[in-house]
Amino acid sequence: MDILVFGTNVADLKAVSKVKPLLTAMPAIEDWNFDLDDCDHVLRIVSNDLCPRKVESTLQTAGFDCYELGD
Repeated sequence: MDILVFGTNVADLKAVSKVKPLLTAMPAIEDWNFDLDDCDHVLRIVSNDLCPRKVESTLQTAGFDCYELGD
């Protein structure tokens, strides 16, 4: 399992509810969560074989900023 970490502008539960169907529709995602208290509004994804660019483009298409955070 890999843990992918992204910075986003998903800042509240209303925004999370808009993103939820997009993330749950990706079969490669085992689990995901947002840390809305973090200044980067961190999205953590547990997955096997998921390209970070796929997550970024999916959220960006929905109108949200999303970028992979480095180590």
